[in-house]
Amino acid sequence: MLLAHPGGPFWRNRDDGAWMIPKGAVEEGEEPLAAAKREFEEELGTAPLGEPVALCRIRQKSGKLVETFALEGEFDSAGVLSNHFMLEFPPKSGEFRSFPEIDRAAWMSLDEARRKILPSQMPILDALEGLLDGNRPSF
Repeated sequence: MLLAHPGGPFWRNRDDGAWMIPKGAVEEGEEPLAAAKREFEEELGTAPLGEPVALCRIRQKSGKLVETFALEGEFDSAGVLSNHFMLEFPPKSGEFRSFPEIDRAAWMSLDEARRKILPSQMPILDALEGLLDGNRPSF
């Protein structure tokens, strides 16, 4: 399982319960799969290769609806090259700094991923485990 650790000062010292799947917003007129591929490339620096399988749809704690896909492939997690965002930091300092959306990525076993992933994304791991056990996911 490939998970990504969010960049920026809020996440800097967080590990367990902070990792996530690469994800982002679906733009107007864009299909969810196309958005997933675009966001993967923007956040990790490499286009995903392989045949994606629809996995599940979750609602995160923030209320954001996330449609997920799985694919089997290779990816060098040491080569993450994420896009950046600007943030006023330190807060109220008037100084804006650039931070990567993703500061690192790692391959993990399902057990390790269960410790590391955001709690709201845990159903994604359940769906992936079901897929690996031969149970076709359903939305």
